[in-house]
Amino acid sequence: MPPDPLLGLSIGELGAKLRSGETSPTALARAAMEALDSTGRELNAVATIMDERAMRQATRAEAELASGHDRGPLHGIPWGAKDLLAAVGAPTTWGATPFRDQVFDYDATVVRRLEQAGAVLVAKLAMVELAGGMGYEELDAAWTGPGRNPWDRDSWAGGSSSGSGAAVAARLLPFAIGSETFGSIVTPASYCGITGLRPTYGRVSRYGAMALSWTMDKLGPLCRSVEDCGFVLDAIAGPDENDPTSVQRTFRYPAPEGRPEQRKDGFRFGVPAGWREGTEPEIVVNIEASLETLRQIGTVEEVALPDMPSNQAARIIIAAEGASAFEDLIEDGRVMQLQAPSCRVKPHVYAALPAADYLRAMRVRRHISAAYDRITAEYDAIVGPTTGNVSPLLTQTLDRSTRPTTSAPIGAPGNLAGLPAIAVPNGFGDRGMPTSLQFTGRAWTESRLLTIASEYQARTEHHLAAPPA
Repeated sequence: MPPDPLLGLSIGELGAKLRSGETSPTALARAAMEALDSTGRELNAVATIMDERAMRQATRAEAELASGHDRGPLHGIPWGAKDLLAAVGAPTTWGATPFRDQVFDYDATVVRRLEQAGAVLVAKLAMVELAGGMGYEELDAAWTGPGRNPWDRDSWAGGSSSGSGAAVAARLLPFAIGSETFGSIVTPASYCGITGLRPTYGRVSRYGAMALSWTMDKLGPLCRSVEDCGFVLDAIAGPDENDPTSVQRTFRYPAPEGRPEQRKDGFRFGVPAGWREGTEPEIVVNIEASLETLRQIGTVEEVALPDMPSNQAARIIIAAEGASAFEDLIEDGRVMQLQAPSCRVKPHVYAALPAADYLRAMRVRRHISAAYDRITAEYDAIVGPTTGNVSPLLTQTLDRSTRPTTSAPIGAPGNLAGLPAIAVPNGFGDRGMPTSLQFTGRAWTESRLLTIASEYQARTEHHLAAPPA
């Protein structure tokens, strides 16, 4: 049975139907759980369906809306959490066999804030084991099986937020929460043809989320439109006393002062020199078309990015911090229970990294962050392909030709510096698979990025395309 068409509507459209009585939170929750239990499991996108909690929250949302108590745009909307977020009522497995029975007795801050906004948590969604921190090369790298792409089930949904990306793209849920350390929100957004927002580091509390890289992990929404991402970020952003890395900055969507002021000649976009190198031809064509669309709202100019060892520094930091986070798993041998063969070997290498290498990478990181702060201060957004390739087939491994190394116009430095980015669909490429355009901004400029990406989606229809039933 195909998913209920209502689940394919935007958050705003669903909200209107909830408030008019055309549908109800309990009906939507049941529809989402049925879709996840059938199509979602076929896509290997589901870790646990949370029937009892979902119906309890949906019933409360229904009563509140009926009584005139409206919590905002997410009230009564079903959603799914990447399975590294603690949530009472279900295991939190981190996508890995050694943690299949792990249960926490508290909610992650993001989960709690979404409940306060009236959203209905219906499922924990599948992910690459340990968020990919053990260096997976195989695409079958989770106890739930390889993440299948709704556009072609023989292709990958992307990692590590594979279940979140696939469930939203397949119209099983209006939105989901993913996490990113090095591309794990924007990559499934790109491969699955949806919109993904990576917030500034510190914008969203990570309390209750699995720690892979304490200095690089970020949580953010995967949705079908820019506006929906804005609604979700509005609900989850803000400081949290339980997370010392969260920052005392407020975020509101839409911004209380309205849209960020544009320059007289529109927005200013920078396109990295050499972005075509290593990018598949169909993606080049689609990005060039996107740049023409952006010229309707601003200027586009080439920008030379600094030649700095961002990729190497990011990988050393993630490896060292991940080995520390999972020290017990490595030392007691449970790492051998991981699904991907490469994940059973690489952690031992990571654990042996010299402290000098980690400290050197952190020192280099300071220079990279400063350099990219100067660059992003000159532009409203740096734009380019989210990934240089379309979704690989599940029979492939993540080698040089398939790994999304061009993730984001400034992928590695963007994550090192904790910069915000939003990925939006911009067409189709090889095998009819989605391609994606990414906007990266200066720290704390999510409002401007959302405005720009909204202007792009207002002029295109790529985000409206749905996978075949």
